Amino acid sequence: MSLLAGPVVSTDADIAQVLARHGCDPHALVQILRELQAAQGWLSRSCLSGVAASLGLTLAHVEGVAGFYRFFHTRPVGRYRILFSDNVTDRMLGSETLLADLCQRLGVAPGHPRADGLVSVERTSCTGLCDQGPALLVNHHQVVTRLDANRVAELAALVLDEVPVAQWPAAWFAVQHKICRADVLLGAPAAPGQALAAAVARGPGAVLAEIKLSNLRGRGGAGFGTGLKWELCRRAPGAEHVVVCNADEGEPGTFKDRVLLGRHADDVFEGMAIAAHVIGARRGLVYLRGEYRFLLEPLQQVLERRRGEHLLGAAIQGVEGFDFDIDIHVGAGAYVCGEESSLIESLEGKRGTPRIRPPFPVEHGYLGHPTIVNNVETFCAVGHIARKGGAWWAAIGTRQSTGTKIHSVSGDCERPGLYEYPFGTRIGRILEDCGARDTQAVQVGGPSGVCLSAFEFGRRIAFEDVPTAGAFMVFDRSRDMFDVARGFAHFFAHESCGFCTPCRVGTELVVKRMDKLAAGQGSRHDIDVLFELDRLMHTATHCGLGASACNPLRDTIQKFRPAYERHLKSLHFVPGFDLDAELSIARQMTGRDDVGAHLENRA
Repeated sequence: MSLLAGPVVSTDADIAQVLARHGCDPHALVQILRELQAAQGWLSRSCLSGVAASLGLTLAHVEGVAGFYRFFHTRPVGRYRILFSDNVTDRMLGSETLLADLCQRLGVAPGHPRADGLVSVERTSCTGLCDQGPALLVNHHQVVTRLDANRVAELAALVLDEVPVAQWPAAWFAVQHKICRADVLLGAPAAPGQALAAAVARGPGAVLAEIKLSNLRGRGGAGFGTGLKWELCRRAPGAEHVVVCNADEGEPGTFKDRVLLGRHADDVFEGMAIAAHVIGARRGLVYLRGEYRFLLEPLQQVLERRRGEHLLGAAIQGVEGFDFDIDIHVGAGAYVCGEESSLIESLEGKRGTPRIRPPFPVEHGYLGHPTIVNNVETFCAVGHIARKGGAWWAAIGTRQSTGTKIHSVSGDCERPGLYEYPFGTRIGRILEDCGARDTQAVQVGGPSGVCLSAFEFGRRIAFEDVPTAGAFMVFDRSRDMFDVARGFAHFFAHESCGFCTPCRVGTELVVKRMDKLAAGQGSRHDIDVLFELDRLMHTATHCGLGASACNPLRDTIQKFRPAYERHLKSLHFVPGFDLDAELSIARQMTGRDDVGAHLENRA
């Protein structure tokens, strides 16, 4: 066994040690499995059985959780587990060529461990490093940025020599904070405790009034009013209230939260403490995406320092009864957990399946307690509002979209990085500032957002015009927009949680049609079927993932149809499964699952 993998956890005593660290709490199951896998390399059935028995859970439940998250392995994998980021921006920078080169040097096929168990190489969804890609993850813990042919050759040699990752060149692991334009949120951080002192001086009710006056809307994409959310939670009955920070930044092309957590962690934690002051919470949780595992220790150090400064813990800033602390939960690779109810399910140690709503988290959230879930960027804004007031924030941006917005800019531009602007800023202004040339399209808000053509660059970033969660991917005229949409289709099919049939089957059917077109075997009928699938999935899926899965497909067909036409075999119908006819039958059926089951059986 290489020193890389560490000791194998195989005895009841070893498992008990990990369980004891988490108080044998079944709600910590995801964290328990993550720590066990970090020690032994993968999760054997005997290990899962021991965990289930110790926590009073069924083996089926534990295996179901282990099988849900893509960073958990229930079969042996390489002692070096290398995951290449597979976002479109990584591929534009040559990641596929680099992956093939590494596999050739290591004598391994993608997705299969080498026979001697030394190494496995696979692809994973966007790792949140689009501004410094191509990038990869090693053992789900360490990132390697700015890959090139030389770095890949050196990496292969280190693996073959079984050099522990900790001894690899430190420069490889450097993650830069590429802030290209700063405004309110990305400027110089305030002194720790300053915003909290202002909030304590105002009092919970007055702080809530300022948040409502500011018209601050959630920065995670949906744009729900922060003040209203907090007010609903504050009013909800319950002995305990909970504050959750959604740091599961899984939307491809987005990396703003990574920088905020790395450079402005105090602002994030301060915003959470202010929220706790308003709603009367004693417990806070940060859901940190698995790809950002490298941020865990630095964030824990900030939390510990804040406890020493009486900014967390009991009697914060000397105020009796103001008791609040924060724990960090690390995800295990599941895009759907960015949805707040899925995130809560994961925090509770379960599969990240979206809940049926109502009830909403503000009434019935984490462990049944009233819970607010806000984005990293939202909590950063809270501290500024606590210090300067709601009217000040409301004067920035537009009437419906107040304040500033941070954009993660990547793709075909000279200066990728973070750009912060007041809401209402033109798309064209951002392109000019980042050094984009000959741009044909911009994907705003990630794959689930909107694709804009050059005719739309006069539009503005705002909830009333072009809303966004933060991703801003630039494509010049050398790019095939069909290939871009096809990559996004594969992403959604891979990330579907599988709970509802329309999404599980629909995303796979979209991939099949797109792959058929890519192979030059498609017809215009296939394009028509893609439109039909979009209409069906938009209305029949359980959560927003399925409803938005066809957004890039719809936009690119409408705005870049020649890119699709170039892939057509002929104008004649291609024989085979007539999905158009099947959809007509399916639309006459009632019930979402019935429609999906019909498609699944016929496909």
